[in-house]
Amino acid sequence: MPGVVCIASGGLDSICYAAILAQNHDIYMITFAYGQRARREIEAAKHFARVLKAEEHRIVDISFMKSLYGSTNSLTDRSKKLAAGFDHSLVVPARNAVFISIAGAWALSIGAIKVAYGAHLDDVPHYADCRPEFARAIEEALNLADADSIGTGERQRVQVISPATGGLDKQALLKAGYKILGNKLFATWSCYSNGVRKSRQFLHCGRCESCINRKAAFMSARIDDRTHYAA
Repeated sequence: MPGVVCIASGGLDSICYAAILAQNHDIYMITFAYGQRARREIEAAKHFARVLKAEEHRIVDISFMKSLYGSTNSLTDRSKKLAAGFDHSLVVPARNAVFISIAGAWALSIGAIKVAYGAHLDDVPHYADCRPEFARAIEEALNLADADSIGTGERQRVQVISPATGGLDKQALLKAGYKILGNKLFATWSCYSNGVRKSRQFLHCGRCESCINRKAAFMSARIDDRTHYAA
């Protein structure tokens, strides 16, 4: 089957998309440690690499980015409060551009034909690097970056794809992922925090924007939400 490099955070969106792509592709998963609060998402990504039988799973440590980001965003700066609704503090500067550039280099190296990330239509109004025009632009840049090798046939062009480029919103993405994974999907980690400890278990906080969006997606998709929330 054709190969696709799936950028997988371990969250609901990227895992649903990886599950969809795994039906018709050999998937190579890549997860980034970029200094984020939510380290539990990395453990979730490891789990789903096994569930989805990824050909390979790379965890790439770019945690030095945290020092470059400074106080620009609340996902890497623990001193900032996590917003309950969209706020510019949730925007990590050029995060998807960094991720896709690295994933694209891997794709070009192993002959994968696509790079996939989990941006969907509901992300489009707020996050510039989730928009289809961004995906098209960075796809063109990646292929220009290795144009000589592509021209000689040593490498092949890569396509950058996402649920948004395919016209999927979060609800449709969730429904498709749930159809494949069923209740296994509740092992994903969406919370922007690293969880709230209750007894011996870490729960989704239930209060950050990502938790609230997760709750709303299950409700609108009419899927019983078995995620454990602290609130």
